Order: sequence, then structure tokens, then C-alpha cells
Amino acid sequence: MHAMRLASLRIKLACGSAENPMSVHQVQPPGALTMRLIRLIPAFTLALLAGTALANDPKATIAELDARLAKIGAPKLDGMAKAGDKEVPAIYFGSRKINGNYDVVDDVKKKSGATATVFVKSGDDFIRVSTNVLTPEGKRGVGTALARAKAHEAVSKGQSYCGDVDVLGTAFNACYNPIKAADGAVIGVTYIGYKK
Repeated sequence: MHAMRLASLRIKLACGSAENPMSVHQVQPPGALTMRLIRLIPAFTLALLAGTALANDPKATIAELDARLAKIGAPKLDGMAKAGDKEVPAIYFGSRKINGNYDVVDDVKKKSGATATVFVKSGDDFIRVSTNVLTPEGKRGVGTALARAKAHEAVSKGQSYCGDVDVLGTAFNACYNPIKAADGAVIGVTYIGYKK
């Protein structure tokens, strides 16, 4: 956001002053407009880089996802719910049931371009209950399990995992964080991934 304000101020200054921006109708010496446009390039570059830095950083994006979920409330399991063709525990943050609720994961996609998922622990598996990850058929991957690989091993032990992964047949640069209940038990997982 700071980079965008800075870019806006540089644009105003390049076209005149912040208080009195130069009109395109004012007479300018030859080459003045070209020089002003050249000065705009760094401002636009800074603004674009500020947006893409977060947009390709799964660690930063998962931190934002986890913070957003924490603002809703503490995580807990309460009852059972459908996830695709499976019956799994219902995961809540505060009073908001996450199973089948796509607001948060879709907002992550809109803001950063990342794929996002909330998994719930069901037995020894972690099942997608809220996701913007699509299956090869183009449907949300709700009800599919986290592959039993390095990420599964790490989150099962209560640890985070970041690295290259295969998600439903597509390569991603991803991060997974365990979701822990008040007693410290792992009850789910958050995921953020960017296509490679």
C-alpha cells in the first residue's frame, strides 16, 4: 500500500507538483514530456514489485491466511460434516464453520493469486474442507486428502512445511501450517501454493 501511495505521488510530481499537477495543455519545452515519462517508470516498477513480492511468497501469504482465520476466532472441532463424499469432523474458527465455506480461500486467490486450502484432521488423514484448488475436472477439491508425503509428515508432527509439492497433479511452491486446538493437538492444516 505504501508503494502505491509513493508511486501516485511520483506520478503527480513528474507531471508538475503535488499541489499543481501540470496540465497536458500547458506548453512544455521539447523533450520535457519524454523526461517526465521516463521518471514515471521507477514509480510504476516499485508499485508492481510491491504487489508481486507478496503474490509469489507462500510464507508471507500463509501468514496472512493464518492471521485472518485467527481474527475470526480460536480453532476447534465440533460435530461432523460432509466433505465431498466423506463424513469428516467440522472445523470452526470461533463460531464460523469452515467446512464448505469458501469466502476466505477465494479472497486469498483474488488478492494474491494463490491457491488456498483449509484441511481438517480425520483419522490419520487431512481432508480438504475449504479450498480453491481445482480437480482435473474443474471442481473444488473438497473431500480430497493431503498426499502422504513430506508436508503430511511435517504437519502430523505439528511442524510447518514449505517447498515444492504436487497438488492434485500440478506442481506448486507451497507452505503448510498445522492448525492446533487450545490443548496443542493438531486438528487441521492451512495451505498456500503458487503454481510453478
